[in-house]
Amino acid sequence: MPKLLIVTDAWRPQINGVVRSIENLVRELEQFDIKIDILSPAEFFTVPLPGYPEIRLALTTPWRVARRIEASAPDFIQIATEGPLGLLARRAALKRGGFTSSYHTRFPEYVSARFPIPESWLYSFMRWFHNAGLGCMVATESLRKELEAKGFSNLHIWSRGVNTELFHPGYPAPLDLAKPVFLHVGRMAVEKNVETFLAMDLPGSKLVVGDGPMLEDFRARYPDATFTGAKSGEELAALYAMGDVFVFPSLTDTFGLVVLEAMASGVPVAAYPVTGPKDIIAGSAAGVVDTDLRKAALACLDLSGDAARARALDFSWAACAQQFLEATYESYGNTR
Repeated sequence: MPKLLIVTDAWRPQINGVVRSIENLVRELEQFDIKIDILSPAEFFTVPLPGYPEIRLALTTPWRVARRIEASAPDFIQIATEGPLGLLARRAALKRGGFTSSYHTRFPEYVSARFPIPESWLYSFMRWFHNAGLGCMVATESLRKELEAKGFSNLHIWSRGVNTELFHPGYPAPLDLAKPVFLHVGRMAVEKNVETFLAMDLPGSKLVVGDGPMLEDFRARYPDATFTGAKSGEELAALYAMGDVFVFPSLTDTFGLVVLEAMASGVPVAAYPVTGPKDIIAGSAAGVVDTDLRKAALACLDLSGDAARARALDFSWAACAQQFLEATYESYGNTR
């Protein structure tokens, strides 16, 4: 049975797209008789990331990470993040035959939003990190083209899926809010551009689900919006289902799992025409992408929730796992 080691700086109890993507990948790969090992900060002493106390950074040594990888003896190594563990695993993996990686996060844009560091410097680091691998997995075709133009190589598509049994329109509304309900789910942080949504003049109600460093600031400055904090499972699914329009204001996500979850819940999506939404929504009746996000949000009121869910049904985690496997074997030059 082939063994895959996934190295990730993002892991439980964090709630984000990277963690959920890996969790769903692991569950599906087990159906393909792939043995999975996870190397995460849970095995090491950690410190909180400044500004994001829920994100813990591993403090360890190159020797300890190399020894852990050798003890795992994987056939394939996938490095999911460019953090401390990812960097140490990259060094060790290059000495034992290579690795594949994933481009989950627009690290250059996120850092530049907080510190005066040129994106060009940060993209140089990202190219150095990913181009040393046997292959780099990206979620969409538009992101692949964008990164190729920036000098990234050996790029493979690994899309994302959605649990359409959990996320569906059939839940009773858990809150009594004026209609229409404009919904957003995500991290309350500067790079997510949530304030653009909060500042928009829209009818009805705004419902915001998620935690993050800016949550209390948003609550104080936008008292007319309803903030629930982070939710999960059926509680989250029920909040999705009460939305009339899902507003996705991010300009920096590489995919946007929440877009699929909203669509599966029968909620049309308003978004900017950027990587992720334009790959998922454009050309369908599942939502509207427009440089004027308010215009897109209001236009979604005329769309069918059935069409949104129908589009979400095109995305399955089983198909994503198959894509991941094919990209892994191709990168390593193996045949199944």
